[in-house]
Amino acid sequence: MTSPLSRRRFTGLSLATATSLLAPMRATAASIELLETRVISPQANYYHGWPTLTRTKNGDLFVVWSGRRVAHVCPFGSVEMMRSRDGGTSWTFPRTLHDGPIDDRDAGILETAQGTLVVTTFTSLAYLPQVEEGGSKAKDPDWLAAHHRITDEEIRRNELGTWCFRSEDGGLSFSGRIDTLVNSPHGPCQLDDGRLLYLGKELWTDGKRIGAAESKDDGKTWQWLAEIPTREGDQGKDYHELHAVQCSSGKIVAQIRNHNAANKSETLQTESTDGGKTWSVPHPIGVWGMPSHLLRLRDDRLLMTYGYRRKPFGNQARVSSDEGVTWSEPLGLSEDGVGGDLGYPSTVELDDGSFVSVWYEKMADSPMAQLRQARWKLKG
Repeated sequence: MTSPLSRRRFTGLSLATATSLLAPMRATAASIELLETRVISPQANYYHGWPTLTRTKNGDLFVVWSGRRVAHVCPFGSVEMMRSRDGGTSWTFPRTLHDGPIDDRDAGILETAQGTLVVTTFTSLAYLPQVEEGGSKAKDPDWLAAHHRITDEEIRRNELGTWCFRSEDGGLSFSGRIDTLVNSPHGPCQLDDGRLLYLGKELWTDGKRIGAAESKDDGKTWQWLAEIPTREGDQGKDYHELHAVQCSSGKIVAQIRNHNAANKSETLQTESTDGGKTWSVPHPIGVWGMPSHLLRLRDDRLLMTYGYRRKPFGNQARVSSDEGVTWSEPLGLSEDGVGGDLGYPSTVELDDGSFVSVWYEKMADSPMAQLRQARWKLKG
């Protein structure tokens, strides 16, 4: 149900209403020059899922993902990390940041203004039907051994959560788990006032609200900030995997993976003009594909990158020169996928103006999805 709008809230959303009406228009044409595409994960015997890439102030790149897996859904997932000191030309060997007693999934990362690395993840028991009686892995000794790391069902379910880990020493060591209240694959963004804003979904609560959590202490604690309204006819439970970015004007643009009947498998967009306290009703922007990662470029344009899970399977990018009011036509980062088990690209901008994007992809020669990287330039 759509939230009622006060006069103050209506005024705050007037810009977003105009945005929704203009969204089908296309921004200035752009094109890309693809410099290189390659696999960067060195452990081909594992399934790699749902990575996030970030660039630190000193120019290092960090990528995190759910690794040490054997399938899209399994009990083995852990939070893994690699580092590049040369703009993605080479990467360190993977390091396990966290391996809890149940499946650790989608990992996000950012460096805060204070130099802290914040890595996000969530835990899941989605594999349970496979190890229960009659399940496909009910007699698999490895799956059962992983499942029986916890034998008490209540304790096992208490391990479900949405978490972040903090590093104040450049990734040498990380804190214990911190409850972030919500989760989304690519994690939070930082606002100009210093707050961390995490657009996401409550996963293990009865309400499963969609909205914003914030941290005013560099990720040490998190508080609920605001709920995102739903379109008429939509159910909030079918909004997933949000990501947000703050524009140069201060407006915040967030995008949503949508599974409601209207615009199913498209990206929806919502905006806030008051620091995340209130949000516009989500609206379509004419983009089939999801979920997206948002980046503010040095010239203040916005870049969205997202998975494209129909032929030609791959990943795409779009550019906005007007803070998300309009978006360019799709720019193909990859178009050679063998199926829909791919995507979740995230992107960083290098000093020379080129870009690095990383995503996961199940390749033709193995059931184990790998991390794939593109280096490219934006033209126009």
